[in-house]
Amino acid sequence: MKARQVTQLLTGLVLYGISDALVVAAGLGVEPWDALAQGLTRTVGLSIGVWTNIIGAAVLLLWIPLRQKPGIGTLCNILLVGTSMDLTLAVLPPFGSLWLRWAVLVGGVVLNGFATGLYLGAQAGPGPRDGLMTGLAARGYPIWAVRWGIELAVLLIGFLLGATVGIGTVLYACAIGPLAQLFMPMLAMDREKA
Repeated sequence: MKARQVTQLLTGLVLYGISDALVVAAGLGVEPWDALAQGLTRTVGLSIGVWTNIIGAAVLLLWIPLRQKPGIGTLCNILLVGTSMDLTLAVLPPFGSLWLRWAVLVGGVVLNGFATGLYLGAQAGPGPRDGLMTGLAARGYPIWAVRWGIELAVLLIGFLLGATVGIGTVLYACAIGPLAQLFMPMLAMDREKA
């Protein structure tokens, strides 16, 4: 990997964790995988970032029967997203005003789309959750059905464990696809020129 590719990958993953922290801190509903991590935090203990990292590692084990191969980006995802999420949550002030919470939520979702484009654009391997989706889709299932099925399953488990599910969850679900599609072409690297 070249320096620019590593920089883009690591920056994207840290920003992804920061964006997740902003969405969580807004308190208006979290994205599906964060709902699972937040639900586990509330029922079992440990921080949401630690659970994010543990879930990433556990999902990576599901790649084995799918014959998916992790890249350096996959492993960095497991280590950096939850860690940067916890570090950000530790320094964020409480957001009392509803308007401020909305601004933090929207900013977090937009930053998440940008961070997704940045880390995937580095072409260093998908995150564990994305690799699970593409691995299942490679077995002949439509990608939309696989993505929705996975997201709904982890959201439901998170909700049952006490996660914050709300308008932020809906906003994330509706906006992340278009935002990632907007940012990914802008940030995609030509690996040979990186």
